[in-house]
Amino acid sequence: MHNLDALKSEILASFEAAVDIPALEAARVAALGKKGRLTALMKGLGELGPEERKATGQALNRIKGELTDALDARRNALAGSVLDARLTSEMIDVTLPIRPETEGRVHPISQVLDEMAAIFGDMGFTVIEGPDIEDDFHNFTALNIPPEHPARQMHDTFYFPEREDGSRLLLRTHTSPVQIRTMKAGGPPYRIVAPGRTYRCDYDITHTPMFHQIEGLVVDEHTHMGHLKGCLIDFAKTFFELPDLPVRFRPSYFPFTEPSAEMDIGCERKDGVLFIGKGADWMEILGCGMVNPRVLEMAGVDPKRYQGFAFGLGVERSAMLKYGIPDLRTFYDADARWLSHYGFSAGDVPSLVGGLTQ
Repeated sequence: MHNLDALKSEILASFEAAVDIPALEAARVAALGKKGRLTALMKGLGELGPEERKATGQALNRIKGELTDALDARRNALAGSVLDARLTSEMIDVTLPIRPETEGRVHPISQVLDEMAAIFGDMGFTVIEGPDIEDDFHNFTALNIPPEHPARQMHDTFYFPEREDGSRLLLRTHTSPVQIRTMKAGGPPYRIVAPGRTYRCDYDITHTPMFHQIEGLVVDEHTHMGHLKGCLIDFAKTFFELPDLPVRFRPSYFPFTEPSAEMDIGCERKDGVLFIGKGADWMEILGCGMVNPRVLEMAGVDPKRYQGFAFGLGVERSAMLKYGIPDLRTFYDADARWLSHYGFSAGDVPSLVGGLTQ
């Protein structure tokens, strides 16, 4: 028994002498491992007589329990020391100034809307807004869109439940109703642009159920097709910042304008990349035309005295072309990484105010 007490003291001393977890593990193996000193004594119990084997076995089990408790206590103490050392070495100095970070980014849609409003503002246009929820008259009938037109169908337009009189409100499919409301609110002349959200039942790489448009209207006694072309050519050159931007107008059809046209800009597609302003290809960017006399008449304007032009273009598509954004759907993903890449900070927002191409 004396020898057992001496052995226990030696093993306890080896535990206390361990300066780290690996050293403590080595001491444990030397004492309690398969070939450890205490394990060897327990394997030799079979060579003892019954009485001696019983007494020695009890003593060895007691010592093993005490060594195990001491081992756990030492391991916890060393682990605490390691943690204290890490906390000391990895301590953060909270008195240091934080790294400078931009608090927010201007979304490309907001930026492009501001750019367009600035350009048309330099041309003398006034920005007018209207409601997102419209009625059939302002969204369709007053714009000479017939009852059988596909745009009126349920698969293209978001309708609200039918009202008691049988009519239904809807989410506007374009910002053209703002033109009707402006003309009905007072007499000409008019020179307005109407930016805002619009809604259609569509969703793919170039369409989303909600998107933004900006439409323009000019009505007076003298405006003609030449004014329309000059206005939109100046706009396109200024917006894309290309004084020599190739532009052409192609005949088209819209119920609310007559004659109607689509405006194309010159471009080139090479290795999957679109280059605006050069090359032999063309890309349509907006629709336009002289206001249909029937639209003027339904808005309360004398079509025999007044005439003018109207146009409309998509804000997201314009942003995609100017800033190289490949997928329209990403505008609405609420991804901070995307906004950090394509957004504008206060220091790099381009300003086109006063910058019309001469």
